[in-house]
Amino acid sequence: MSPEITVFVVDDDRAVRESLALLVQSVGLEVETFAGASDFLDSYQPDRRGCLITDIRMPGMSGLELQERLSADHQHIPVIVLTGFGDVPAAVRALKGGAVDFVEKPFNPQALLDLVQLAIARDTEIREQAEREAELAERMAVLTPREQEVMALVVAGKANKVIAIDLSISERTVELHRGRIMKKMQVRSLAELIRMVLPPSHDISK
Repeated sequence: MSPEITVFVVDDDRAVRESLALLVQSVGLEVETFAGASDFLDSYQPDRRGCLITDIRMPGMSGLELQERLSADHQHIPVIVLTGFGDVPAAVRALKGGAVDFVEKPFNPQALLDLVQLAIARDTEIREQAEREAELAERMAVLTPREQEVMALVVAGKANKVIAIDLSISERTVELHRGRIMKKMQVRSLAELIRMVLPPSHDISK
């Protein structure tokens, strides 16, 4: 695993922090520990890849409040919540708020490591999706309003003749727009353009 990936541990119990750090390091991952949520927030940089393990019940800001604060700040680091038996309802609330999962103390080391790997994979997926969206927005920004109209109809599966009628332009003009769109969007085929513009689950045949 790349050393640039870090597992952040937030827990007010020093013994728990130390045991979690040793566990994470045992599989070759970088780890940073914090005694409280505020300390983590003061240190965390959103461009750092990884995941967060936080206790749900801590003095000051709780783990649930930390998760909600990150969400409010549009920080999408995956969160794993550590909880005691009596905190399960709060942990369920954390899940509804987007947490990867919650783990009851005392936890099974391998089960927790499996969740860490899942959280890291989710973080990678989120960041790659954000990069794709930023690249798409950058390319679409150079399209003229008319080219954007034509592209929307093209990816919707409409033929040049239909697009020409819909926009009250000639088929030749539609062809010229399509050529410019392909060049500006940096794609070589219609299929590539559709994959770039439409969400992965979208099916224009439906």
